[in-house]
Amino acid sequence: MIAGLGVDITEIARIAAAVEHNPKFVDKVLTAAEIAQFDELRGQRQREYLAGRFSAKEAFAKAMGTGLGQVKLHDVTIINDNMGKPVISQHPFAGRALVSISHTATLVMTEVILEEE
Repeated sequence: MIAGLGVDITEIARIAAAVEHNPKFVDKVLTAAEIAQFDELRGQRQREYLAGRFSAKEAFAKAMGTGLGQVKLHDVTIINDNMGKPVISQHPFAGRALVSISHTATLVMTEVILEEE
């Protein structure tokens, strides 16, 4: 049964500007496992990855019904599996968490569904 649904859209340029303004922004958003994947990427792909993770964590918090603040950015880890599919591998919800991340050249859109077991 669906317990929560969260959707978010983020401008990739806004996230890139946050990194330029504060290089520690990457560490603020990404967990160690996510940073390992982030460091393998370059250029636009790296910006898309970071914006996607930020947006997905925002969508997760919305699905929980709390927004960011109650759910911390490091409470959620989203790792690409061996096929490139993003998977929420760590989260504070008691059930299952599903994520979808899509982007254009300028925007990233994410959706998170929380399922009760």
